[in-house]
Amino acid sequence: MGYAREDAGVIKLADVGRHPGLLEVVRSKLRAKHYSLRTEQAYVAWIRRFILANGRRHPREMGGAEVEAFLSRLAVEGRVSASTQNQALSALLFLYREVLRVELPWMESVLRAKRPRRLPTVLSHLEVRQLLSMMSGRTWLMASLLYGTGMRLMECLRLRVKDVDFARNEILIRNGKGAKDRRTMLPRTLEEPLRREIERARLLHVQDLAEGLGETPLPDALARKYPNSGKEFGWQFVFPSDQRSINPYTGRTHRHHVDDGVLSRAIKRARGQAGIDKLVSAHTLRHSFATHLLESGYDIRTIQELLGHKDLATTQIYTHVLNRGGRGVRSPLDAE
Repeated sequence: MGYAREDAGVIKLADVGRHPGLLEVVRSKLRAKHYSLRTEQAYVAWIRRFILANGRRHPREMGGAEVEAFLSRLAVEGRVSASTQNQALSALLFLYREVLRVELPWMESVLRAKRPRRLPTVLSHLEVRQLLSMMSGRTWLMASLLYGTGMRLMECLRLRVKDVDFARNEILIRNGKGAKDRRTMLPRTLEEPLRREIERARLLHVQDLAEGLGETPLPDALARKYPNSGKEFGWQFVFPSDQRSINPYTGRTHRHHVDDGVLSRAIKRARGQAGIDKLVSAHTLRHSFATHLLESGYDIRTIQELLGHKDLATTQIYTHVLNRGGRGVRSPLDAE
């Protein structure tokens, strides 16, 4: 029996009901619009779940009432977060607008869940040092890069050899959030460890080439425009996986970047060993990067560019978590 991989794991194609072809059309449309593989997996999983929740009826037979009921069940019975509920809504909007080409006058009444405004968790300088001291090897280097450069987790994992510029002490981040490129600094303390990691990637690449492989997946249409570039070392990932895998788009065998769960698990272990009570994730290191730069007096617009924020208001949230009390105001109890 055939299988398809979704975010939730391995599912049987037969479980999709009478509409396996519909999900293939959804996949094709997502790929034509250059959505990421993760978004593709999430959208297909939500559409499949919507169909199964409604007795395997075709989405054309349903409308606003079914969508609203589905989203309500997610919130009430599933107790999902607002962001998860909105992701499900986005998936269904994509299905109706882009795939089925159905007019959606009823969508005006389907409201997005309001996401609570929460302040980010930020570590102190000491806590960052304690956390990193409990890590070693590749995961230490990746975590150090997140804190030292402000990169997002996937930006770090997708980093290519050619985008590390040791001469200029900078890193070029390609196709970040919002499909934008930007530059950030390369911390001098990480130069040598990063050179060693790139040399490790080079040895793996030489081994792959010797076995008739060594081609890495290229973004967008570059593989067609430059068919041999995928085997060039500059295009290889700085943090390649120890295992080869099959590209779901092409069916070809590649050595992809290391899985994000590797770093997430290492950070969780280090947090416990360091005795840090705060909830810490890879993104916490990015939050700490921005907050510590603000504490050091750097201009907020400079930090906005380093983080790749489109809106300055997004960066301004870090002004509320500076280590100087609420909104930087000194308590009257501390007044002399």
